[in-house]
Amino acid sequence: MTISQYTRRTMLGSAAALAATASFGLPLRPAVAQAKQNGKTGRPQIDGVLQRAVDAKQVPGVVAMAANGRGVVYEGAFGTRDLAQGPAMTADTIFRLASMTKAITSVAAMQLVEQGKLDLDKPIGNVLPELAAPQVLDGFDDAGAPRLRPAKRPITLKHLLTHTAGFGYEAWDADLVRYVKATSLPSTTTAKLASLRLPLVFDPGERWEYGINIDWVGRAIEAVSGQPLAVYFRQNILGPLDMADTDYAISPAQQQRLVRVHQRKPDGVLEPITPPDPTWREFWSGGGGLYSTARDYMTFLQALMNQGRFRGGQLLQPKTVTLMNQNQIGDIAAGILKTTAPPRSNDVDFFPGIPCRWGLAYMINTQPGPNGRSAGSLTWAGIFNTYYWLDPQKRVTGVFLTQVLPFADGPAVRVYGDFEKAVYGTLASV
Repeated sequence: MTISQYTRRTMLGSAAALAATASFGLPLRPAVAQAKQNGKTGRPQIDGVLQRAVDAKQVPGVVAMAANGRGVVYEGAFGTRDLAQGPAMTADTIFRLASMTKAITSVAAMQLVEQGKLDLDKPIGNVLPELAAPQVLDGFDDAGAPRLRPAKRPITLKHLLTHTAGFGYEAWDADLVRYVKATSLPSTTTAKLASLRLPLVFDPGERWEYGINIDWVGRAIEAVSGQPLAVYFRQNILGPLDMADTDYAISPAQQQRLVRVHQRKPDGVLEPITPPDPTWREFWSGGGGLYSTARDYMTFLQALMNQGRFRGGQLLQPKTVTLMNQNQIGDIAAGILKTTAPPRSNDVDFFPGIPCRWGLAYMINTQPGPNGRSAGSLTWAGIFNTYYWLDPQKRVTGVFLTQVLPFADGPAVRVYGDFEKAVYGTLASV
């Protein structure tokens, strides 16, 4: 897509977004306004947790928000966007969401399920011919060439949404690393369409593995809606929720608010690095790529917490949200990852000793979490250590944004946990 094409897309998308917002019946009121009206900002306990983390260089900077059923109860920004140059972190700082994009894509897919344009249980090959005859990687021969075999069953949309289709990511699957090297396939980090031509690493429905599944969901959305994913998002989710700082491409003015990525070195010191944003995207990725702010993403989370309804509009029907929040993979274990690329990701297990499952958009902890969230809460993250959780039982949701590699960074995860604990502690004292 050329720059001129993107400009035209943006203009058309913005106009359509305004029309969609008007028809959706949503007042254009930023989430932070609720916090000020409720008098909930600046809670000392939560402020202290985040300020101490920044002072101790656990994270270079952070923006965090929390809400309950009455509205936003906390918003805070601490530290700096760039340890080398500044400026200070602000509430409107823009972050790379990476895989926090997946929840938005999943909502889009479920909108189309409601409309009868997608089906959870029919073969997705009916919509995407590229997936009509999936192949499973069945090892390598003596010369190192991959061996492939037909999958035992077709891939469904439900498989894709629950990461049980058989697709993986190179960052957590050594066989895919070997396959990409043997076939000269572009890496999934290149944002090239050919990078999606990975084989399955197991038969659909047989286990859970985090992978490029939601990229394929994005392709399915485009196929049945007739729109580029970025336009569909703007017209049906971002525009109606007034998420004006969320998109796959941001303006020069928004670039000025973009945070820099920092790498954790072996000695624990954080170092600013060149942003890893692809210079050219051949497709809009359903699995990652959106930029956003804490305020925007909190609006999205509040819509989910309120059964798909927010500010007078309805993103999804309540029964659809309930379905998304339920375990969809039975007794299959989810959420544990073993890294193949330590600079990019650590090993991942956010709930040691607690079995986790997967709904139609996010991970579910089956037992109460250690920092306050209920059993049955929903969560996921982005590779630059952005996190969210949604607790339907207690009606509490939070978002925690920083930009640090590797994923599941120990200090960042501890601060996230401390933030969550402080949120629940503060709400309990009200």
